[in-house]
Amino acid sequence: AIPFVAYGLYKLKKLSVIDLSFKPLVGLMAAVVFIISCMPIPVPTAGTCSHPCGTGISGILVGPFVSVVITAVALLIQALFLAHGGLSTWGADIVSMGVMGSFAGYGVFKIMTRFKGNLVVSAFLAGLLADWATYLTTSVELAAGIRGDSPFIPLFTKILIAFVPTQLPLGILEGAATAGMISLLLRRRADLLVKFGVIKAEQAGGAV
Repeated sequence: AIPFVAYGLYKLKKLSVIDLSFKPLVGLMAAVVFIISCMPIPVPTAGTCSHPCGTGISGILVGPFVSVVITAVALLIQALFLAHGGLSTWGADIVSMGVMGSFAGYGVFKIMTRFKGNLVVSAFLAGLLADWATYLTTSVELAAGIRGDSPFIPLFTKILIAFVPTQLPLGILEGAATAGMISLLLRRRADLLVKFGVIKAEQAGGAV
């Protein structure tokens, strides 16, 4: 996780110098990610919990590297004050939720919009796949961490299946929430989407 966080801090500093309004937006996105990811649902069969992530929307708005920094801060506060996660697993949590979630959401959104996909649909898929990518990676991490001498693939498959009942609907809900946020910004503050390169100026007239 360290290289991604370090480069994210560099990007944050660089972009904040260029645009003074960037840091307040990052602070807002940190609050969004923190609140969204503070709703754990226990998954006893996987030895962990499920929760939405929020990295789809942060990856779209501020970029994946800065989104990793946002995630690292949110996870640290949760570990220190809410007993959600932990310091010893902080790096693994950053990789699954921050790195994989942010880059999956950002990548899907960029690919969809580059091929003229509907903006709201693109945001939905970004939120959905950011969530699912997080838990796919979490399954890999858990299987690698607890397998001992057991074969990796069967254990990974069991953990991944254990997440399905909770994360399948949560991913869909997160996709809907991401689409709703982008739709709201497009209607009310399209200038912000233009400023941060989410859409082009000609798309800011209200069409999705």
